[in-house]
Amino acid sequence: MNQNKFLVIILMLIVLAATRSALAQNSPAQKNATKNSTADDASQPKPDDFIELLRKDVRSQKKQIIAENMGLSEAEAEKFWPVYDRYAAELSKIYDTKLALLNDYTENYSSMTGEQAENYIRKRAEVEQSIMQLRLKYMPAFRKVLSGRETALFYQLEWRLGLAIDVQLVQVPLINQ
Repeated sequence: MNQNKFLVIILMLIVLAATRSALAQNSPAQKNATKNSTADDASQPKPDDFIELLRKDVRSQKKQIIAENMGLSEAEAEKFWPVYDRYAAELSKIYDTKLALLNDYTENYSSMTGEQAENYIRKRAEVEQSIMQLRLKYMPAFRKVLSGRETALFYQLEWRLGLAIDVQLVQVPLINQ
């Protein structure tokens, strides 16, 4: 297993998160500066640009990391990748929902009512539950094309990569009281 490459990619994701955080600080001085600088807005990278870049990079890197760490034979790979592609497409839709929810939250967290904040938490929990349900749904399909140990390895890799993605979410500001 190529754990060094896995760690390097996770570190790159963390650096990307730190960069995104530095660009999206929520201090009052920066909020005022942002309101006052309309001419510079077009040239400044937006957090949404980084999220889109992260999506593309993570999706392609995930597949590479899984391929390198699974060590599948040609015959196994021929059966595995179509199942993985279906799984990844469904997971991508859930992550799109998660990112849309997070974008809405970051735009409105400072003015949310208590009811809106609770609604956000419920929706976020539903998204997390959807991810786990999808994983469980696909377990038999992966098990048909992989051994039990290979299936477990795939899910371990998937969980670790999911955690690396969630590192990005640490940058989301906490709701103010």
